[in-house]
Amino acid sequence: MDYPDGDAAAWWKPGPRTKAAVRTALDLLFPPQSLGDGAASMTSGFNADAWMRIPFIDGPLCDGCGAPFEYDLGRGVRCADCMAKPRAFSRARAACLYDEASRGPILQLKHADRTDLAPMFARWISRSARELLEEADALVPVPLHRSRLLGRRFNQAAEIARPLSRISGVAYLPDSLARVRSTGTQGGKSASGRRRNVAAAFAVPPARRRQVEGRNLLLIDDVMTTGATLEGCARALRTAGAARVDVAVVARVKEAANRAI
Repeated sequence: MDYPDGDAAAWWKPGPRTKAAVRTALDLLFPPQSLGDGAASMTSGFNADAWMRIPFIDGPLCDGCGAPFEYDLGRGVRCADCMAKPRAFSRARAACLYDEASRGPILQLKHADRTDLAPMFARWISRSARELLEEADALVPVPLHRSRLLGRRFNQAAEIARPLSRISGVAYLPDSLARVRSTGTQGGKSASGRRRNVAAAFAVPPARRRQVEGRNLLLIDDVMTTGATLEGCARALRTAGAARVDVAVVARVKEAANRAI
């Protein structure tokens, strides 16, 4: 069974929206702790010190994979990896690097039901991927396999894409891409192992092909490591007739900035 918007409703457990509503009510009685050093905060975001530690990607970058450059090489310049190896997606942008400062809140969204953090991440992406959003016809979240969705009860990429759609005004297509094969975790695998793991794992359902044909799509996810998952998703969308596929994520692994994705 497919669940729209990446949410799996389970009658025996409260869903993420219910938990978020309860959390909001509790916040009125017990102000939440900041995601930084634990100082009290009236929002679910960072305190000033924590903001300073987030390695946002603001400087010059590769126009292809979004890897930051040490020096400004000019607009539209691509790194050697992008020039040597064409990808299924055209361009990628990340709001920040994935390190000790950014890892905590990203994992809290993914594994601790902190769906209240998703709008903050959406705002980050709205800034880092502004040009891509202006050219996009629709947003597509990287899907979870139904078995993992049933266990987690929500798709973190969908939770980010939904508020990003509201912020940007770009259409949101929650079920235009499906993970048709359970691949297991990508953690611990090499770049080539990750590519093999997600080979033929994604597809556009026949009933959704009209949603993607001839359109410029922006794939949304939380973290880009080697980019194998995003490459697999982009390839499936292009096969289904998408005119172009770009990528926007909250964070990218630092090492990926210095090697082929």
